[in-house]
Amino acid sequence: MGKKLNQLAPVRWMIGVSTLILFACSSLRHELFQSGAWDLGFFDQAVYLISQGKPPISSFVGFHVLADHAALILYPLALLYKIYPTVYWLFAVQAVALALGTLPTWYLARQAGLKESQAIALATTYLLYPLIFNINLFDFHPDVIAVPAILAAVLAARSGNIWWFCGSIFIVLGCKAVFALSIAAMGVWLLVFEKRRLYGAIALIIGLAWFAISTKGIIPYFGGSAASVERHIYRYSYLGKSFPEMAQTFLFKPGIVLEKVLSFDNLSYLLLLFVPVIWGLSLPAMTPLVAAIPPLAINLIADYQHQKDLVFQYSLPILPFLLLAAIKSLAAGKGLLQNKRAIILWSLIAFLSLGKYGFFWTKYLSYLDTWQATRDAIAQIKTIGSIYTTDIIAPHVTHRQSIKLIDANSPIKDLTEFDYVLLNVRHTGLWSYQPEFSASLVQKLKNRSEFKLSYQRDDVYLFIKT
Repeated sequence: MGKKLNQLAPVRWMIGVSTLILFACSSLRHELFQSGAWDLGFFDQAVYLISQGKPPISSFVGFHVLADHAALILYPLALLYKIYPTVYWLFAVQAVALALGTLPTWYLARQAGLKESQAIALATTYLLYPLIFNINLFDFHPDVIAVPAILAAVLAARSGNIWWFCGSIFIVLGCKAVFALSIAAMGVWLLVFEKRRLYGAIALIIGLAWFAISTKGIIPYFGGSAASVERHIYRYSYLGKSFPEMAQTFLFKPGIVLEKVLSFDNLSYLLLLFVPVIWGLSLPAMTPLVAAIPPLAINLIADYQHQKDLVFQYSLPILPFLLLAAIKSLAAGKGLLQNKRAIILWSLIAFLSLGKYGFFWTKYLSYLDTWQATRDAIAQIKTIGSIYTTDIIAPHVTHRQSIKLIDANSPIKDLTEFDYVLLNVRHTGLWSYQPEFSASLVQKLKNRSEFKLSYQRDDVYLFIKT
């Protein structure tokens, strides 16, 4: 027992230090007004409303949060907001979840027969995989909780712990409806390649069942047509305007699909995805990637660049199976690199090449000239009344039922529905960037007797309804 604890000591340090680093980075980005209404403001408002016993209907989209991705995991997260309502809980949960993936990675490596030094190298590879750091900077997504849970589910299946296995896959399913396809694919992999028939059958059946329940039951029930799973179909518009049209394209015009799959964008995406672990991959050890087919296929056929990058959340369910493929390859004595130092060096180079840490001294400093003024304006908002503001300010004031975004393409006609209007004319936001519209809005509010200019400094304006 004592020997095992000594072996785990470096892993515990890795988890602790990486948690602090990830939390500090995401918090600093938020403090610099680089987080956005999508997706931090969306989830923060929903979790806050759940904690207050109110329907978590997002004022950004106008429907219940469960109609988004059937993310049931948001409900237990709301318990943290009962202790104290702050968005930093989300940053903490995200940091802990991402760092915790180190532990099952280490256990899976040791279980596969790798030496202690190799297991530490694999755990380091996980932490230095660029997506881990990058996604931590992209607001908050419950998707991150699924990463350690997927690894834990595989560990439980190989260890013969059925209750731990079921608990892990339920956590994954609670993070996002589409993850049900990953669980079902994992079931196929466990059945066919791992010979874990019971565990494979459980994952396959529960995965398919939950996908049907969430997409045909939960999402339509809580959101109606506005929250239909087809609202994301624009990402695949070249295939058709509906699922039946898309199916016809697959069947009768496969050349269109093949052209998209074999595109340069997809080649670049695959290089980004595989290069950080290419040293540990070999053809006979690629069987774990069977479980990664659904998210990988969804990303490859998409006509949406965010799904082909290591900055956004769409590749998260692929990562655990890339690591499992590397572990299997090393256990078979294959792979380009075998020793700890070489593996860590490769992982470090990949991180330095693809990690977005440089944003902290470039992109993330772009709003410093209005930073203090924006903070002072926010401090003057004393109630939980409705707010009309920009997407970069929204995550700082989402603890209320009504908050809407200033959008030049969809202007609000009746401004009196808001108790506060807060805007930064110099930096109008991450999307719909039209400073002329913001400037005209300021003049309009100044001429309205219903509003009083409460604060003005460095092109930051706060109007309060009188």
